[in-house]
Amino acid sequence: MPLKKGFVHIYTGNGKGKTSAALGLCLRAIGRGLKCCFLQFVKGKITGEMLVANRLSNFEFIQLGRPGFDFKIVDEDYIRAENGIKLAEEKIKESDVIVLDEINVAIHLGLIPMEKVVKLVKEKPESVELILTGRHAKKEIIELADYVTEIRLLKHPFYRGVHGREGIDY
Repeated sequence: MPLKKGFVHIYTGNGKGKTSAALGLCLRAIGRGLKCCFLQFVKGKITGEMLVANRLSNFEFIQLGRPGFDFKIVDEDYIRAENGIKLAEEKIKESDVIVLDEINVAIHLGLIPMEKVVKLVKEKPESVELILTGRHAKKEIIELADYVTEIRLLKHPFYRGVHGREGIDY
């Protein structure tokens, strides 16, 4: 049964856990029979969530980032981001819950014009729950949201030279 009223969430900040929070919300929604679509911008690395997501019913996970994305922007990154927004415009019409993971980073990097995301938020179907994640959430988008959570970094092993660990960080 679709939601009567869908809200807009933002998970932002420098702390670890924005994508994980969105995935947790999706698992909760799937458990209640809702259809979820998870579109992951920027990231192009195989992750644990990718490996399991499409095995779940009512859960579509699509990674849109360039494999090996290294924050050195190339033409392919703009094309992938533009295709991702077009896909989001389609998927938002057929989902109960849609996550635009790392969309805030894609805006921050200039891969997607903020106006396109603002339009998507304003025109989302009434019953769709929309989650936008990533650092650097813009004020204009924050103002449109119903939930805004800032995840703050207090401590992280990366600063001791420990890089991401398979199964924990990706």
